[in-house]
Amino acid sequence: MSYEPGSPQCRLLIEAKENLLSAMKAIASLKNMDSIQNDLLKIYNQLEDMHELRRGEESGLIAKQE
Repeated sequence: MSYEPGSPQCRLLIEAKENLLSAMKAIASLKNMDSIQNDLLKIYNQLEDMHELRRGEESGLIAKQE
């Protein structure tokens, strides 16, 4: 993910997603981690949904200002 975040909230969501990806990669080769991997993926997807909503809100704000 290499793009400029639109707000501090987006920056934090991007950072959290990147950290989750790092954690998932770190435990990928360990045994008996499927459940944890699935949980981390669910959390990642929740953060992605929050990020999408935030981007939409910011796009709406930008459109209203024009």
